[in-house]
Amino acid sequence: MKKFTDFGLNETLLEALSYMNFDEATEIQEKAIPAILEGKDLIGCAQTGTGKTAAFVLPTLNQVAEEQSDGVQVLILCPTRELAVQIEQQIQGIAYFTNASCYAVYGGGDGVSWEGEADALKGGADIIVATPGRLLAHIARGYVKFDTVKHLILDEADRMLDIGFYDDIIKIIKTLPDERQSLMFSATMASKIRQLAKQILNNPEEISVAISKPAEGVTQKVIMAHEEQKVAVVQHVLGDKDDFNSIIIFCSTKKKVERLARKLKQKGYSCQGISSDYEQEAREEALRDFRSGKTRIMVATDVMSRGIDIKGIDLVMNYDVPGDAEDYVHRIGRTARAKTKGMAVTLISQDDMFKFSKIERLIDRELDKDPPPESIGEGPQWRTAERRGKGRKPSSSNKKLDSSRPEKPRQGSKSLKPKEERKKEKSKNRLLYEALPNPKQ
Repeated sequence: MKKFTDFGLNETLLEALSYMNFDEATEIQEKAIPAILEGKDLIGCAQTGTGKTAAFVLPTLNQVAEEQSDGVQVLILCPTRELAVQIEQQIQGIAYFTNASCYAVYGGGDGVSWEGEADALKGGADIIVATPGRLLAHIARGYVKFDTVKHLILDEADRMLDIGFYDDIIKIIKTLPDERQSLMFSATMASKIRQLAKQILNNPEEISVAISKPAEGVTQKVIMAHEEQKVAVVQHVLGDKDDFNSIIIFCSTKKKVERLARKLKQKGYSCQGISSDYEQEAREEALRDFRSGKTRIMVATDVMSRGIDIKGIDLVMNYDVPGDAEDYVHRIGRTARAKTKGMAVTLISQDDMFKFSKIERLIDRELDKDPPPESIGEGPQWRTAERRGKGRKPSSSNKKLDSSRPEKPRQGSKSLKPKEERKKEKSKNRLLYEALPNPKQ
């Protein structure tokens, strides 16, 4: 593993890293920093918690410190306000001993924040971190000039495309100089990411680190629970983990977030809900309270699963199994960060089994399925989660076949025909099937 002193970085940056007790580079930093310093375009695939932000902040800050030109030099686009603030804070920390300035541009603020953003965009900041929608609103006013931008960075690019920012990204890029360095970072390498990369990157270097695998320090547990049992199971887990000081519980919908947070508060837990429905000020206050330890439990939608860096989370609970297997990795990636230990507990109902089987295939691991506590009642039985037709029940894996006795036909059903007749009928049906037009052609 390389040390930061091995990259030839500016002395002021090394001084800041030393002050922050950062000595050795992570894998993504070791791969990305040299390529970025050489001026190459890059597409990086890495999860949050791998040191991804510093992987692009350090080399671009190094170039800003050496170039010392006027106007905005670096433009960083990201999907959410929370991530924009987080990146801004990290840049300000690393750039503490340099003259480089950074400003975050995101929606939800007041008129004062708009004026501050406008001043920064007019040339008052070296680095702009922005959400696409807010930045376009400024661009539409006509005073934003990006002819000095030398570096474009798209962070959480897959998330931006999921939200629907593709058109906004393309509009913003059209305002930038053609001669620039462009970097893209994504947690997944889906086809839509590759298509975007072809449009905006020039002969990029591609790097990837530990795609779709949970951190080694995460202990993963599964509890089978019917929907109506889940609140009781959550309370049982929380009561059993009194020594856990920082807990995130993920729900699939905003309504579930509100309902679960309300019930936990009624039971006396230090708890706060957060979702995209919250006003910006309320979300920032909730995050501050959670970071400081004032709030012990955060109940959230997937707005908290990616890009938001909160240290020291002991436990992640999945109240619902996420629909996307990749989101499971992002959720439990909130704990056991930077080689620490943590626990992830997932509640699985009858309807979640197929989704969780996809997760197990993704992480290449089959997890033990524990029943709920006896006091709560019997939970659903795990079965091999395969897609089945409507109304079709799964066959019992415990059913034993006795070849010495023919199976009796079910009451009201037709008697089975001799094997040869069934074989002929099958062939006839096959011919009819093959004669049908192919709907895919």
